[in-house]
Amino acid sequence: MLRLIYVIGISLPFVIYYLIKVMYYIRNEEKYTEEQRYNLAVRLVGRMNRNGRIHTISYGQEKLPKENGYIMYPNHQGKYDALGIISAHERPCSVVIDDKASHALITSQFIDLLKGIRMDKTDMRKQVEAIREVAKEVKDGRNFVIFPEGGYDNNQNCLQEFLAGAFKCAQLSRSPIVPVAIYDSYKVFSINSIKKVRTQVSFLEPIFYEEYKGMNTRAIAQMVKQRIEDEMKKLAEYEKEYRHSFVNI
Repeated sequence: MLRLIYVIGISLPFVIYYLIKVMYYIRNEEKYTEEQRYNLAVRLVGRMNRNGRIHTISYGQEKLPKENGYIMYPNHQGKYDALGIISAHERPCSVVIDDKASHALITSQFIDLLKGIRMDKTDMRKQVEAIREVAKEVKDGRNFVIFPEGGYDNNQNCLQEFLAGAFKCAQLSRSPIVPVAIYDSYKVFSINSIKKVRTQVSFLEPIFYEEYKGMNTRAIAQMVKQRIEDEMKKLAEYEKEYRHSFVNI
């Protein structure tokens, strides 16, 4: 949280400027393409990363499906996760977010800018409606990020249970599933420090519908979790090698 306060404090003129600009984009959405809105979001994240001393390393962009209309399923560590993915993902994408967490200042405007989908976890009917809406938009060629873990409190670099229901969107849309491994993302806002922080994002090989069409959502969830878990071990080794080389400079 200290880093967030620090970033807002030293970037206040830019925060106000971009907030006004974002609200203008939202009110006049017919004037701007999805690419233009996404580019604005990327600039916002870039500014925050520079001022917040955040460095995100990414891998695997070449593995992403060539055509739009896929869903990325990352592990979940904290409030920076979606921003880290956006900083590494060139093509427009949006997010599915818990409605309760989506109405804070800046977060709300950011979600509206990306035309994200809010999911009310307290209302089963609204959850079903949100799942169908995501599936429809993915069929229409939009890309989404969905976090299949129930939450991120104290997750750090350990994976929690992946909720099977999160994969219903992929089943309904028959879209490619892209597992995404996130490493050390929790350090950005969960540690009270403004020291330089390094995170990693790795896009894994997509799982196309032909591979999972005969599986139920529980089996899909386990498969995606295992692939991310395997990648997390590699990312841990990358981080270990980086720290070792840094110490020996």
